[in-house]
Amino acid sequence: MRQFFFLFFAVLTFLSCEKHAEPAYAADEKMITMNAPAPNESNGNESPIISQKIIKEAFLKFETNDLENTYNQIKTAIAANKASIQNDSQEKDYGTVTRRLTVRIPSQNFDPFLESISKGVSYFDEKNISSQNVTEEYIDLTSRLNTKRKLEERYIEILKKATKISEILEIEKQISAIREEIEAKQGQLKYLESRVSESTVTIEFYKTIAQKEGVKISYGSKIWNSIQSGFFSLSDFLLSLISVWPFIILICVLAYFIRKRFKRKKI
Repeated sequence: MRQFFFLFFAVLTFLSCEKHAEPAYAADEKMITMNAPAPNESNGNESPIISQKIIKEAFLKFETNDLENTYNQIKTAIAANKASIQNDSQEKDYGTVTRRLTVRIPSQNFDPFLESISKGVSYFDEKNISSQNVTEEYIDLTSRLNTKRKLEERYIEILKKATKISEILEIEKQISAIREEIEAKQGQLKYLESRVSESTVTIEFYKTIAQKEGVKISYGSKIWNSIQSGFFSLSDFLLSLISVWPFIILICVLAYFIRKRFKRKKI
């Protein structure tokens, strides 16, 4: 009887242990989550010093008497400040000829560049200069990226210790998901750094065309278009007559005989 109770107690103990057992990587994963630093927390006692991250942009619009000279002045400023033209477009309407340049320039040369291209401009139709502080966003992205990298390293260590195929497959799945997140955050951080390191300046300058000149050109074009239209209409008419010449001849013959018959009746 005593042996029976001992055996019953041993079975209960075994079942209880099986029920509460969990994979080694699951326990380690919980430890990683608990020990992982918060996005805005530093692992060390000293906080890293990060310089201010400022995105600068500007839009300038003004009138000029000479488009070519103004463009050459801007090109000189671009070369002097190590900038580059990202986009160059030109358009013409009834009253003006407009040219638009989009320039990417190192942020440290932003102010000198604006000063250079503003020389000789009496007034600006529009002048917008903006600065956006993205330091907090930069710190947050950097911290989250570091956390994900440490999590990936820990998962790799767990993978080395795993023995069951199911555990290995699950850990590899987690590592793949973490690496996707790391790549996404690296892309966001790279884009942010690019916008901080290089500022964007859009310059729109235009020249006014004399109204009398525009009217002359406009009326001259209308007269020429009318002459061409009349010529084509006449050509179409002659071609249509040529295409129906058998019917014209037939009508003329019938008219001749009908007229001749009426003359005989009168006699």
